[in-house]
Amino acid sequence: MCFWQGTGDEQLHAQTSEHRYSCNMCSKTFNIKSDLIRHKRLHSGERPYCCDLCFKSFTYNSHLTSHKRLHSGERPYCCDVCSKTFTHKSSLISHKRLHSGECPYCCDVCSKAFTQKNSLISHKRLHSGECQYCCDVCSKSFSRKSHIISHIRLHSGERPYCCDVCGKTFNTKSNLIRHKRLHSGEHPYCCDVCCKAFTQKSSLMSHKRLHSGERPYCCDVCSKTFSRKSHLISHVRLHCGERPYFCDVCSKTFSRKSHLISHKLVHSGEHPYCCDVCSKAFTQKSSLMSHKRLHIGGRL
Repeated sequence: MCFWQGTGDEQLHAQTSEHRYSCNMCSKTFNIKSDLIRHKRLHSGERPYCCDLCFKSFTYNSHLTSHKRLHSGERPYCCDVCSKTFTHKSSLISHKRLHSGECPYCCDVCSKAFTQKNSLISHKRLHSGECQYCCDVCSKSFSRKSHIISHIRLHSGERPYCCDVCGKTFNTKSNLIRHKRLHSGEHPYCCDVCCKAFTQKSSLMSHKRLHSGERPYCCDVCSKTFSRKSHLISHVRLHCGERPYFCDVCSKTFSRKSHLISHKLVHSGEHPYCCDVCSKAFTQKSSLMSHKRLHIGGRL
């Protein structure tokens, strides 16, 4: 038998309450006094840990330590599958779910699962209809703060994220990350059926529908279904006659951005698609594919 020697008050605390330290602002309780001290900074706004390079301050010392890696370039957390490195341990944990396919955060309404908790929180706002962030220019509302920040840049024209390889700029960090994969050749999202790899997770999700036959996007006019949301949006324009893409040379309009891009090659004279057999060049990829069939059939 083990006996604990302590004062009467200490023994009374141990017998009557597992949580000894209580916040006098919100009544939240803690086992350890240092946890209470850190918690109370949320109420006081105190940020005692300051970066000596940029003077940004933090509530927790651990947050300062992570922040200073932005200055030093240190990325101590390494993925043992693909060797990609990260400044935060939490970022590594989230990244490894791309390899394992684990989605531990599940919506209790529609059962959709996510790799990150904040993605689930944002998703649930779709069910609740909550759009707490409103643009004061066009009054469009958003469920995520990051989305309204990106949206406002459409009005201001701000593109703060710059590619250090080619100098191209972007209005969101995620667009820059995707763009840089064109330079690095990185394809981190891999299909577990055919092993085809993609630069974007959304492209992988769309691709996997080719295997499953799933077509979740349905036209409410003619009930035609599509595997991609973008295809549905383009299709709906056939019903409403909308042609939002406008040529600034001849004023011709188009229902799809890809059609406008192909059309503008007529004005520029550019032929970006080149046959690797006879070097004949074309303005459209589809024209090149049709041409190459002539070589395969032996009719040139």
